[in-house]
Amino acid sequence: MAIRILSSLVLGPVFLALMYFNPTSMVAAMCGMIAYELLRATKVARHNSMYFWTILAAALLPLGEYAQWGDWYFRLIALGLLCALFFVAIQKHGTQGAIGLEHVMICMFAGLLIPTMLSSLIRLRSMDQGQFLVFLPVISAFLTDIGAYFTGVFFGKHRGITKVSPNKSLEGYLGGVAFGGVFMLLYSTVLGFLTDVSISYPLMALYGLCGSAVTELGDLSFSLIKRQYGVKDYGNLIPGHGGMLDRFDSMIFAAPMLLALVELFPPLG
Repeated sequence: MAIRILSSLVLGPVFLALMYFNPTSMVAAMCGMIAYELLRATKVARHNSMYFWTILAAALLPLGEYAQWGDWYFRLIALGLLCALFFVAIQKHGTQGAIGLEHVMICMFAGLLIPTMLSSLIRLRSMDQGQFLVFLPVISAFLTDIGAYFTGVFFGKHRGITKVSPNKSLEGYLGGVAFGGVFMLLYSTVLGFLTDVSISYPLMALYGLCGSAVTELGDLSFSLIKRQYGVKDYGNLIPGHGGMLDRFDSMIFAAPMLLALVELFPPLG
């Protein structure tokens, strides 16, 4: 626990600074590392070039969001990755290292879908008042975990509601969602005090509740993958936290959810 807290204190300010000024490079690097960790955890064969093409696509895709190149760039990356993966699979067919459709789909998931979701952070930062909006997924992804943890420790009685994480309680899940709304309102209050931005507090509370709910689903979803493939952590890059995917799994769900809400119901004026 001490190592976990220390690494958060050291790396947290760096992460927040990058999010505030320009998250593009960070998101690109994050997507590349997440792709590698997911392919390793799901035992995608390493003796071929599937790792290379998947990681390359994952790292390049967020750059198109930053440059606002549009759908053509995504289609180009998607087509390139699809062709590269099936070219390797065709070469390996009928050999001892044959590649199944499952591995191709995992590579597409890691190389395209996850980077697309995380690129929502770049889109948020590029919007009006984006320097404030980009922190909405951060609040949902990180502070929900804190609320769920402490609520579960002190009030958790109904455990085992899901076999994916049997130690987590119903009270912890509900507490995480509630804390998400509270933290979002707290962020709104601080923002209103320090800036002259007009804020819709009801919308921000809604953001907190919805973001926290999908955050917990994201955490469970990637825990399910770990259970299915028998791994404890996706990596050991971040001391006390595990791999990049262990730390940012819920962000994959929270970022696109909050981007959609902001686009539909702008909270700041």
